Amino acid sequence: MRLIISEKANTAKKIAQFLSEGTVREGKHRSVPHHTFTWKGEETVSVGLKGHVLNPEYPEEYSNWQKVEPRELIDAEILKSVSEKGVAQAVTSLSKKADRVVIATDFDREGELIGVEALSLVFEANPKLMDHVERARFSALTPGEVGRAFDELMEVSNDLADAGEARQDIDLIWGATLTRWVSRATKRYGSAFLSVGRVQSPTLVLIADRERERRAFLPEPYWELEVDLRNGEPFTVRHQTDRFKEEARARNAYENVADTATVVDVQQKSATRKPPAPFNTTAFLTAAANIGISPSRAARIAEDLYTDGYISYPRTDNTVYPRSLDLREVLGYLGGVEGVGQHAERLLSQDNLSPTRGKKETTDHPPIYPTGYASKESMRDDRWKIYQLVVRRFLATLSGPAKTLRTTLRFDSGGEPLVTGGTVLTEEGWLGVYPYSRRADEEIPNLSEGDVVEVIGKEILSKETQPPGRYGAGRLINVMEDLGLGTKATRPNIIQNLYDRGYVHDDPLVPTEKGMAVAQALTDFASEIASHEMTAELERSMDEISEGRISKASVVDSSRDVLRRVYDHLQDSETEFADIVWEGIRTDETIGKCPESSHDLIIRRNRKSRKRFVGCTGYPDCHVTYPLPQRGEIIPLGTQCDACGSPEIKVLGGKRPWVTCINMDCPKKQEQREAAEKAKEGGEGSSTRSAQELQKSTT
Repeated sequence: MRLIISEKANTAKKIAQFLSEGTVREGKHRSVPHHTFTWKGEETVSVGLKGHVLNPEYPEEYSNWQKVEPRELIDAEILKSVSEKGVAQAVTSLSKKADRVVIATDFDREGELIGVEALSLVFEANPKLMDHVERARFSALTPGEVGRAFDELMEVSNDLADAGEARQDIDLIWGATLTRWVSRATKRYGSAFLSVGRVQSPTLVLIADRERERRAFLPEPYWELEVDLRNGEPFTVRHQTDRFKEEARARNAYENVADTATVVDVQQKSATRKPPAPFNTTAFLTAAANIGISPSRAARIAEDLYTDGYISYPRTDNTVYPRSLDLREVLGYLGGVEGVGQHAERLLSQDNLSPTRGKKETTDHPPIYPTGYASKESMRDDRWKIYQLVVRRFLATLSGPAKTLRTTLRFDSGGEPLVTGGTVLTEEGWLGVYPYSRRADEEIPNLSEGDVVEVIGKEILSKETQPPGRYGAGRLINVMEDLGLGTKATRPNIIQNLYDRGYVHDDPLVPTEKGMAVAQALTDFASEIASHEMTAELERSMDEISEGRISKASVVDSSRDVLRRVYDHLQDSETEFADIVWEGIRTDETIGKCPESSHDLIIRRNRKSRKRFVGCTGYPDCHVTYPLPQRGEIIPLGTQCDACGSPEIKVLGGKRPWVTCINMDCPKKQEQREAAEKAKEGGEGSSTRSAQELQKSTT
């Protein structure tokens, strides 16, 4: 009997369906399904894991955070414990009956490691299988791709698995050691612990450094001159001097503008916008973030779409379609997809298909492309958005360029040069199917040189230069890739961890004061983990492991040496480190000023119930308190309610963040409650709308 082991249950089922030469018999080992069928005349069983079946962990004697010296974790033995006992038992039981095994997990470092972990269980149950192992590598769960992979079986790559295990072990050693040290130094345990990570921490420092730039930024004033003209319809132009650094010069230009303006020059310039390159993981996650789906969410959805057979493997660096990919076959099943079918059919009718090529070409996986037909009715909204994004990107890469026309009009009014311009799309090309990159047409009047138009208004706008923008999640993914922070598979989770630990909120990412303080303390006293250089060097070392040029043990041991130096630096500065972090924590917990005593209002917890509330630091002389929501991260906004003057907070949690003042007796809240009661009692539609409007005004 041949045993096929894949990464997930639905993958195992699809493989059985694709390879079977007859009926697939469904079975279970306890609660774990498996599928029996005939392939190439041999009985075959396909079973799926639930990701990693083994997890790295420290022995039990290291489990007490407060009693165990964190430094001991650097050289402590790392054990592998079974994480999914039911799955492990199913693999063990089936292995005893097998005479050969095929690993069909995802083809990347983590997938190879998952497969090798499963083999350790297989060999323990049936040592004879050690010489009868093969590997199936595929990039899409389609009959053709899976069939090809099983016709071209190869060997398992222990080097690739070692690279995945090296990252796993190093992340455990660094994360556990430094997280425990920081939590112990700041006395933050349980759910309040402060996490530190080899990739997480330099990413947090990037965000905090940008925030410091913003806070240190000194705005400079400048002035703009806008003039309203009329040629039938009114339109606005600006002074050719985009920014006046001196208000007097702007005022002088304002006074000079006459009652009419004469067109002195008309310029038109056509441009071509080339279609985008095929999606690799980074480009896909960036595009998903631009349509409002976070990297971590987009990665999970893409993984589900892959295992359901709708898109190809979503973790890839490749931006060049391989010659083996049948582009016409893909277009064939996209012809019925809602919203893009006509575009697919039009491409299919062309004699030649010439896809775009990106700068990165690899041989492990193709770029992300659609592998199956789906309808909008068959999917949740967010899954449909991601499927459509992948489909439209694929079609865009096969489409022609878009063409635009830029028209610039220059005027003279009282000796002052005025200018306006607009760009319109003259040929849709790829933008006809990929609207995410489309810009609205900028229409301007059809004027010729020498035409005179009326000046109907003018205005000086006083403005200031703006600080550098914060990182959006999509932009941060790109920066992390450029700096070698994390991998295409881990970056979304790293960003999500920063949210989960309360280090950042919103998108673009805004660091909390706790996040700022942890970043500052690490920069001051553990510069190796605060900098991207060390992490990027380790990533390069793991690449060398996967290529068989260096051993896993040597890389892990080298990382331990670096960690010892980091730990020694931290030990010498424990008090200073804790002081910096606690200053940030206290700032986050300060909601505002007490209206009665002018002391700080801070977040407190009831000693018995552990429920949180806002209390005055002037207690026991001042007894002012306010209730708080018991779930979600609380972010002080430093603003006051316009209805009652109480401090406002943002609550992170649930489907979306919401903003409220802490005063339950606020007139705005009272109106909201009354409107809600009327709506509940069956009032007219206007009452419901009123309640909804009041809700919006307080969120």
